[in-house]
Amino acid sequence: MSDIIHLLPDSVANQIAAGEVIQRPASVIKELVENAIDADAKNIHVLVTDAGKTSIQVIDDGKGMSETDARLSFERHATSKIRAAVDLFALRTMGFRGEALASIAAVAEVELKTRLEREELGTRLLIAGSRVESQEAISCSKGSNFSVKNLFFNIPARRKFLKANSTELSNILSEFERIALVHPDVAFSLYSNDSELFNLPVSPLKQRILAVFGKKLNQQLLNIEVDTTMVKIAGYVAKPETSRKKGAHQYFFVNGRYMRHPYFHRAVMDAYEQLIPTGEQVSYFIYLEVDPANIDVNIHPTKTEIKFENEQAIWQILSASVKEALGKFSAIPSIDFDTEDMPDIPAYSGDALPEPPSVQFDSDFNPFKSSSSSSAHYGSQRVEWEQLYGGLAKASKMNVTEPEPFFDGEDELLPSRMEVDPSVDDSSPEVVSVSSSLYADESSVEKGTLYLQFKGRFILTSVKSGLMLIDQHRAHVKVLYERYRSQLLEKKGVSQGVLFPEVLQLPASEAAMLESIMDDLLAVGFDLSSLGGGSYAVNGIPSGIEGLNPMDLIRSMLHTAMEKGNDVKDEIQHLLALTLAYSAAIVYGQALTKEEMTSLVDHLFACSSPNYTPDGKVIIATIKEDEIEKLFK
Repeated sequence: MSDIIHLLPDSVANQIAAGEVIQRPASVIKELVENAIDADAKNIHVLVTDAGKTSIQVIDDGKGMSETDARLSFERHATSKIRAAVDLFALRTMGFRGEALASIAAVAEVELKTRLEREELGTRLLIAGSRVESQEAISCSKGSNFSVKNLFFNIPARRKFLKANSTELSNILSEFERIALVHPDVAFSLYSNDSELFNLPVSPLKQRILAVFGKKLNQQLLNIEVDTTMVKIAGYVAKPETSRKKGAHQYFFVNGRYMRHPYFHRAVMDAYEQLIPTGEQVSYFIYLEVDPANIDVNIHPTKTEIKFENEQAIWQILSASVKEALGKFSAIPSIDFDTEDMPDIPAYSGDALPEPPSVQFDSDFNPFKSSSSSSAHYGSQRVEWEQLYGGLAKASKMNVTEPEPFFDGEDELLPSRMEVDPSVDDSSPEVVSVSSSLYADESSVEKGTLYLQFKGRFILTSVKSGLMLIDQHRAHVKVLYERYRSQLLEKKGVSQGVLFPEVLQLPASEAAMLESIMDDLLAVGFDLSSLGGGSYAVNGIPSGIEGLNPMDLIRSMLHTAMEKGNDVKDEIQHLLALTLAYSAAIVYGQALTKEEMTSLVDHLFACSSPNYTPDGKVIIATIKEDEIEKLFK
């Protein structure tokens, strides 16, 4: 039997390894910028073309590399950070495994220009697909200049699965923001297609946060700071009233490294329990410093998941520190004694005693003396008793018990005996009649059935198989979704102009996503105009969403699109229509008139598959007649 196991060529092995580290253009920028920070760079410039698909350039003024180091840096597992396995538990640098440059060079064309500060000449190195094409001495500035072109040029399948430019640019901006937030002592700039998106000078931490996400956060952040032997925690959390369903800026950093940690996230949200509505989120920027020996950052290729030795203890410290910050915020009322509207409080004087209040009464009043059969006098006022109790007769008629229905030989209700009392107001939301035309299968609807609204949530009606329940909120979501989806497809959304346009300020990552869905927003009825710098004027909103906050609605649609990561036009249209429908649908507890319920159910059964919402939630449920009968056995 011949041998079948063999070693992979280095080029193939590098491409396989690159799949774990380099997933998209944002991964390249993350690795190159982190290497620049490890090289003590104080100014880092990032330039991308076509969201990094065509080219990525990262320029820094760090230490630079010698000719030998420049060549070795592209070899797998070549690193200056560790010498032995024990060094893995004393790491304070961003990169350490020596895989980044090797992985990038395996799937792209890379040009490196680098020079040490004490050297007169630097080194220029060209590598494509892990193969060194040239190496020469050149004159260049101090530091390193990496140029990465044609990402995944030798792996067409990987390049085909890259998203649209807007989505990839949004991912680049997200990675860039994470790095910029944890290094306020480094100046950053980011250009996309020669357009400046970020220019962040060296600044204090809070100013860096405001520079990235907007000055609106300035009045929303509360400082947290705690120092223990186990962990040092610093940063900011947002006030409870700033909570939102989507789009909260939530960041954890440990020892200068961004991380995702659902367990610690739960600790922060636990501190906000009963302070914010269920399901809403708040922003936070929390920086932890722990002994590197007590964490393991080597459990994930991208190093965004970190294992802590004392997770439970840190959880308690983190939760307590957030509660302390919220307690200080809530316990100190703001009183301004300099306001001009303060009431004029007279000073106390012992000489002038206040006058007691005077009591006025009618000395001639006698409750046992009747002045008239239909009226009485009280003081100087005349009470008309007949008018006062005149409504009792009408109320008594409304409480008359409905007569029992008659049954024919086949135990079917006779419609003539089930009509609603004419004294009952037809506009009452509790009891109305329903016609069989409301249902797709007319043969399943009993004639003359009653139509009720239960608990302000469900619409009940009798059918031949039993009792049908319709969720009014979900039914309206289904109706609105089909309407908005049709408007998106036909681009016939009706826009209603606003009297005073509001300005929507977005971070760079959200602004990039907004540009990608701008056409769909216009199609559904939004009228937005760019003011530059991530600012947009909301000049018009879709007709029919009056009473909703258009700013929150746009942000919700933006973050839904960002979370789903969809760049297919059909998918984005689905997300927009669904988000808009859920925001504009009637709420639970809203009483509906006869006309409103009739219109709602008519439109529901005119929809395709009325039984489920667009995201798969049940709208209609039926309780079988035999199940109801079992309750009375």
